[in-house]
Amino acid sequence: MPSLKDVKMKIVGVGKTKQITRAMNMVASAKLRGAQARIERFRPYAAKYREVVGDLAAKVDGATHPLLASHPEKTRCGIVLVTSDRGLCGGFNANIIAEAFRIAAAKKDEGMKVSFICVGKKGRDAVRRAGYEIIESFNDRMGSLDFSLAVEVASRFIADYCENRLDEAWLVYGEFASMSHQPPRSLGLLPVRPPHVEEKSGPQCEYVYEPDEARLLEALLPKYVNVQIYRGLLDTSASEHAARMAAMDNATRNCNELINSLTLLYNKTRQASITSELIDIVGGAEAIKG
Repeated sequence: MPSLKDVKMKIVGVGKTKQITRAMNMVASAKLRGAQARIERFRPYAAKYREVVGDLAAKVDGATHPLLASHPEKTRCGIVLVTSDRGLCGGFNANIIAEAFRIAAAKKDEGMKVSFICVGKKGRDAVRRAGYEIIESFNDRMGSLDFSLAVEVASRFIADYCENRLDEAWLVYGEFASMSHQPPRSLGLLPVRPPHVEEKSGPQCEYVYEPDEARLLEALLPKYVNVQIYRGLLDTSASEHAARMAAMDNATRNCNELINSLTLLYNKTRQASITSELIDIVGGAEAIKG
């Protein structure tokens, strides 16, 4: 049985860990409020932007713009992998990385060479361990997101695709679905394809564009890639804080359970020690009487 000093030191240590996890939970909660507000404001804009660009792309020939044209021979695939810079958020980063590697394995089976642009240290480290090529990595940028980061990432892929150094581009990120659910998502960035239109019984909305569709796409397509990447960054940022909140809440709860268990052990050890001392005293007294 451990000594009273050892058990007491363990209780003190777990108590300090509990203070840290509780503080991290509060910090993540404060950051989540701002990140959640940003993605909830931006998500409808990104969805409508995609809908409009998809409608435009469906009305023109694929050769109208380089970002619409599908390359006949596909040999290289690029993946934008968005993760967090820091851990302690459960399986959040692992799920995103697993989704990215699933796409990478599928593209390798098709005979394509896969390379990555990594936003976040966790994704960069995982890609480096897996042996994939890293075109560029952006570290310590998830804490202060702005639109310029999305433009910087998108401009690299757009240039490579237009110059035939890249034949496909994908975006993998964590979607902020709710406080308790942040699933990994993948989105095909390039070439830009019209979204699948389901058959509807009601009347369909028909848009009339001015100027013509080709001129509009020339201006909108690069911005479309920027917008979708920025949405992925915002989604991942909010998801990271929500996942860390949940992980730290579970850690604090586990600390409470461990403290209760150690306190019970401490009391048992103390009771056993007192009983042993009483036995020694009684035994000594009996020996003196004898």
